[in-house]
Amino acid sequence: MGNKMTWGKAASYTAILILLAIVLHPFLWLIISTFKFEQELLKYPPTFFAEQYTLSQYMNVWDRIPLLDFFKNTVIFALTVAVVSVFLDSMAGYAFARIRFKGNKLLFTLILITLMVPFQVLMIPLFVEVYKLGILNTYWGLILPRASSALGIFLMRSFFISLPKDLEESGRVDGLNEFRIYWNIMLPLCKPAMVTLGIFHLMNNWNDLLYPLMMTSSTEMRTLSAGIAMFVGQRSIEYGATLAAATIALIPLLFVYAVAQKYFVQGVATSGLKG
Repeated sequence: MGNKMTWGKAASYTAILILLAIVLHPFLWLIISTFKFEQELLKYPPTFFAEQYTLSQYMNVWDRIPLLDFFKNTVIFALTVAVVSVFLDSMAGYAFARIRFKGNKLLFTLILITLMVPFQVLMIPLFVEVYKLGILNTYWGLILPRASSALGIFLMRSFFISLPKDLEESGRVDGLNEFRIYWNIMLPLCKPAMVTLGIFHLMNNWNDLLYPLMMTSSTEMRTLSAGIAMFVGQRSIEYGATLAAATIALIPLLFVYAVAQKYFVQGVATSGLKG
């Protein structure tokens, strides 16, 4: 019996290590490739390790693009959208989950329908609207159109529905209005869902290319994704510089996920499963 358990554990650990190697392989390939020369990257058949390594790709990125400006723009855009959207989505989710008003289900259904509308359909109307408001190529033009999201409202509503109704009833007995119930009682309980939603928003906006490229017209307002696209020409691609810039853009997201991993896993397990 003991031998069976030992062999079972060994097989489980082996399977986990194989799966871990499969998952980490693209990241390791990416990082190692940033230290290769351009001719090494273009060699066929490709090799995982190189004969010589260099820092020239990172130096090329630093010299060719205003990396600090792109990083600052990305942080302002992605972080502000994440914070504002989580706050507004949680308020809307609480209203749809806990407040009974006329047209509640119809309005929520219409919001969910917007999830099926591709962004490409909205590109031109959104661009014209931002242009007419005079906020094109500004932080406001990047942030305001994404201040709330249908997916975020859906996730927060699902989480609020899972909370017991006795909590809000006790708040009403104490004389609290709906906003105080939401702010003082409900919101502290939905920290995992808020962190999960915040990570989703941060990742989506941090990695987005098309939207910031459409809303900005000057190099000074570009984000990291748009800056990386500058290494991709019509007839050629600078693979080394592109991989180095992508690695630089990836590091902050890995750090955020590592810090918030506990809340992220808990939020995924409790959000979006009840509706």
